[in-house]
Amino acid sequence: MIANFNPERALSLARETLQIEGEAVLALRDRLTPDFAVAVALLLNCTGRVVVSGIGKSGHVARKTAATLASTGTPAFFVHPAEASHGDLGMVTRDDVFVAFSNSGETRELLTIVPIIKRIGASLIAVTGNAHSSLAELSDAHLDARVDKEACPLNLAPTASTTAALALADALAVSVLDARGFGEEDFARSHPGGALGRKLLTHVRDVMRTGNAVPQVRETTPLAHALMEITRKGMAMTAVVDPQGRAVGVFTDGDLRRLLETTVDWKNLPISEVMHANPLHIGPDQLAVEAVELMEEHRINQLLVTDDTGLLVGAVHIHDLTRAKVI
Repeated sequence: MIANFNPERALSLARETLQIEGEAVLALRDRLTPDFAVAVALLLNCTGRVVVSGIGKSGHVARKTAATLASTGTPAFFVHPAEASHGDLGMVTRDDVFVAFSNSGETRELLTIVPIIKRIGASLIAVTGNAHSSLAELSDAHLDARVDKEACPLNLAPTASTTAALALADALAVSVLDARGFGEEDFARSHPGGALGRKLLTHVRDVMRTGNAVPQVRETTPLAHALMEITRKGMAMTAVVDPQGRAVGVFTDGDLRRLLETTVDWKNLPISEVMHANPLHIGPDQLAVEAVELMEEHRINQLLVTDDTGLLVGAVHIHDLTRAKVI
């Protein structure tokens, strides 16, 4: 064990760090000015892209801000200020908005390129800890991310200041997405690989079984033959269709178990006499998550899929939805 390690001191410092950083974030609320609304308007009216920049720890905050904006409907990318002064500034156009992060507001690499950005005609949003800094005075909108002290015991390492800047950037992104009318489906399109994307972008047609994989028999089919169809297709049920192929009934393994408890001579009965008429169904263009909701509501594991005219076009099993990670 390290000689200077003290578990109680570690816990005490952790609590103090969270306290300091929490207070730093809450203090931002009372320091918001009309410039915040100006910054939101600049981002909303941007006809180009949002270019986010910063160096050191502020650079990490800038990268995260660019990612958050991009995933919530505002095209954005990060550019390193040092690289910008060596050619990457060519990516910035008059239609863009440049967002600069600097705790001191005097970062040399940023101040080197800001005059050129202004000359190009791009708008400038500055997020600094000094409202009287050079960067703040050059900006079209300044967001005050000042903190009274860092959480670092030496008051040197950027800790509370980076947390505050990150929180302020999140507040900006949230305000922009709200004003833009960015919703769940928009978010899903930006995150197709995530759980929400799968739920909001996966339709029944994407997961349903079709063609010969769908168990189906005619109304006049003997129950014994229908059971063979159930066994072959492995969905623990069969659809019952009329001569035109419209779904008129369904018969499941559960129905068979209940039938076996009776004294009915069922083997030669036509399926129409024991099926559930007017079966529950769903359309192929509906969301797969709606199929899940129907199954849960009615406590079933299978669902017929029909088109607008009632024709059977597929079937979906709870296992299909599980494999597609909709559940």
